[in-house]
Amino acid sequence: MKSVKIYTTPWCGFCHRAKRVLEQNDVPFEEIDVDGDFEKRAWLKKTTGQRTVPQIFFDDDSIGGCTDLEALVRQGGLDARLGR
Repeated sequence: MKSVKIYTTPWCGFCHRAKRVLEQNDVPFEEIDVDGDFEKRAWLKKTTGQRTVPQIFFDDDSIGGCTDLEALVRQGGLDARLGR
């Protein structure tokens, strides 16, 4: 199974929602708090083209944010995308 990383901030409602979706689908993940970390935020912007969090990665593949994750689950593609 691919490793999952989620870049978050503590005050972000979409971050909490995305973590809940991962937990409900038994997906282990590493949470990386980028609140106040300007270097990581700049890297996320350069890598994904997005300034917002959460940003979710399966291995090195950016899948987007919370609504992208929810759409993947709704469409039944989560397990295939994770390689499980």
